[in-house]
Amino acid sequence: MKVRTIQDRILVKREESAETTSGGIIVPKIAQKKMNQGLVVSVGKGKVLENGTVHPPEVKVGDRILFGEYSGAEIKVDGEDHIVLKEDEILGIVEN
Repeated sequence: MKVRTIQDRILVKREESAETTSGGIIVPKIAQKKMNQGLVVSVGKGKVLENGTVHPPEVKVGDRILFGEYSGAEIKVDGEDHIVLKEDEILGIVEN
């Protein structure tokens, strides 16, 4: 299934949390915390302003971003966890 976001919506593939600790202890899935960062999969055309112009999003497909714990709407795409956010809910872009 392919999802194309609209306006200022962004589809993000949530990163998986570590299954083992630095000491080698295996953490069960039920105890793993969801990560608040992910990879941008789809970006809408931008937010329509009051004067009718479109403000393009700052993020692009392939960016790694940070977002709040309770931001967006969680969905499953092809069995994988994704989240749909508005651009305003993005906290930052991770740069290497």
